[in-house]
Amino acid sequence: MDRLDELSIFVRIVEEGSLVRAAQRLRRSPPAVTRALATLEDRIGVRLVDRTTRRLAPTEAGRAFYERARSLVADYENATVGAREAPVRGLLRITAPVQFGRRHVAPVVTGFLDRHEDVEIELLLNDRNVDLIDEGIDVALRIGALADSSLTARVVGHVRRQWVASPAYLAAHGTPRAPADLAEHEALLGTSRGTLEWSFAGSRRGAAVHLGGRLRVDDVETRLRAVRDGRGVAQFLSYQIADDLAAGRLVRLLRSYEKPPLPVQLLTKGRAHRAPRIDAFLDFAVKRLSALAVLRPD
Repeated sequence: MDRLDELSIFVRIVEEGSLVRAAQRLRRSPPAVTRALATLEDRIGVRLVDRTTRRLAPTEAGRAFYERARSLVADYENATVGAREAPVRGLLRITAPVQFGRRHVAPVVTGFLDRHEDVEIELLLNDRNVDLIDEGIDVALRIGALADSSLTARVVGHVRRQWVASPAYLAAHGTPRAPADLAEHEALLGTSRGTLEWSFAGSRRGAAVHLGGRLRVDDVETRLRAVRDGRGVAQFLSYQIADDLAAGRLVRLLRSYEKPPLPVQLLTKGRAHRAPRIDAFLDFAVKRLSALAVLRPD
């Protein structure tokens, strides 16, 4: 086995997060893939992958080595393609928040599959910010500022955090005109951050109001149903409530106190030497997602 082959196997192991899945993708036996990894680690004298009975993840040295190895393998593949157009084929692993993924990313994925018959896609819908390298993710859709500067991002739009209530609730309890008024209202909160406060724009340091509310729900759709049923005031991302606002099922509140929009971004592990399937998907997805009206909130 030549050394470039070793690098290719190592790159696939990290991207798949599994020796068995890497062997399947490479059409090799699991023992052969395991031996290749062991040989590579012995030769360079560094442990590249931590292996347990439940998971596989690169070590700190393995992460750095993976980036260099992936670039070398991609350079070789591009060189062998020569002047021909690089083929769009292979496995793509994509992650997105659950609700946004269901509504907007899934149609993009199926549209891309219709155009590229040699591509496979695993779409992972999860509200947790997964580690792209540890979990072998090619593209991640994230809402909010980019914390990891090692990732590259393409902004496809923006969303806002907005407060809403049903017309029936407002008729019964009055309409809050300022953040302080919310202290007299029933607030419907999520549970993921355990917060009992909402923060607002409108002062030099921002403003915060301590909230009262008997119902806290970690699921967006369930919380939306409760707000539609007149259970109180809640805060959502603008794309989550766009249809309800348009249909008059919910009323937007405290607009002048909303904070600046949050970017919606497609993230990848590196700008250079990406596989053709990743660049092709990014170009396709950016065009489709950028056209969504819900990503241009007023």
